Amino acid sequence: MSGTRPGFLLLEDGTRFDGFVHGNVDGTTGEVVFTTSMNGYQESVTDPSFNSQIITFTYPLIGNYGVSAKAMESDAAHARGVVMREAKNDVTATDAEKGWLDWLEENGVAAISGVDTRALVRHIRDKGAMRGGIFAGTDIDRAAAAVAAEPDMTGRDLAGEVSPGQPRVIPGSGIHVAAIDTGIKNSIINSLRKYDCRITLLPASASADDIRALEPDLYFLSSGPGDPAAVEYVTNTVRELVGTMPVVGICLGHQLLCRAVGLETFKLPFGHRGANHPVKDLTTGKIEITSQNHGFAVKGPNGEKTIDGDESLVWDSDFGRTELTHVNLYDRTIEGVSLPEAKAIAVQYHPEAGPGPNDAKHLFGRFVELVES
Repeated sequence: MSGTRPGFLLLEDGTRFDGFVHGNVDGTTGEVVFTTSMNGYQESVTDPSFNSQIITFTYPLIGNYGVSAKAMESDAAHARGVVMREAKNDVTATDAEKGWLDWLEENGVAAISGVDTRALVRHIRDKGAMRGGIFAGTDIDRAAAAVAAEPDMTGRDLAGEVSPGQPRVIPGSGIHVAAIDTGIKNSIINSLRKYDCRITLLPASASADDIRALEPDLYFLSSGPGDPAAVEYVTNTVRELVGTMPVVGICLGHQLLCRAVGLETFKLPFGHRGANHPVKDLTTGKIEITSQNHGFAVKGPNGEKTIDGDESLVWDSDFGRTELTHVNLYDRTIEGVSLPEAKAIAVQYHPEAGPGPNDAKHLFGRFVELVES
């Protein structure tokens, strides 16, 4: 591990937070966001949904148990940088293979510690997620120019950047799942494999004819980064598939299904990122504690950004009866939809994750039941 040097985090509105940079940082920019998860730091950095972002960890101590191959959510680091109050390079977990800071440097992820992360998070909550950068030294003018050159997250097709170039088949003797891979996590794949699914991962550019030619039992719309409105080519593909075979989606996949059936999406002020988000199932009245990682959300059928009541909302779309099934109890945004006649369901949160409780993992069973029914 290289030594630390004085440095700073600069936001696009000119706000500066001083700290100490780790490794060979010479200036890294991205959208600065925060996550409230207390652990899973390696999983966050390797989640494709954090592509082109700088993650602020609200938990004050990061890196205290090390990193390992089994904690990877993909085959690479996708976050551009991390911001921490206190950083550790310990290898204390029984399965740890190296230190956190060593791993960040090896993977080219910028890191800064000693930052007042509470003040930073309060600023983002008040002003919204924004572009920023991690820099060594004191050259504010150079840093400001670099931050200004970073593209805004709205309108960016990042899903196409993280999507694989070629199909990949994961063996199984159960149902055949054709997944449009816009940034799928390994834990989603592992959750499907627990049901012995055979999985074909397809590029985001795959056409409806390409997918139908596989003769799958289930279409799966994966998680991923960026603005769902920027991947209209995937939405068009999904629109052709809905109603022809069961369709399920998670996170970005939820947004793409909703856009395919006529709903709109919008950028949240600072997003939902963490492992403690309460979501109410409006069809059962149950509340689940969920893991989330997204910066955009779905509008209701009348363009509403929030849902005030706890009654399930039902309307007719081009694909038949459509039902709002889940709502976020923090800000009342939409968290799930169902199209019973088209055999399609999707949720905004991550049922594959275990944020302490395993409240939402049963949804994978529901996905499989769509085929069996």
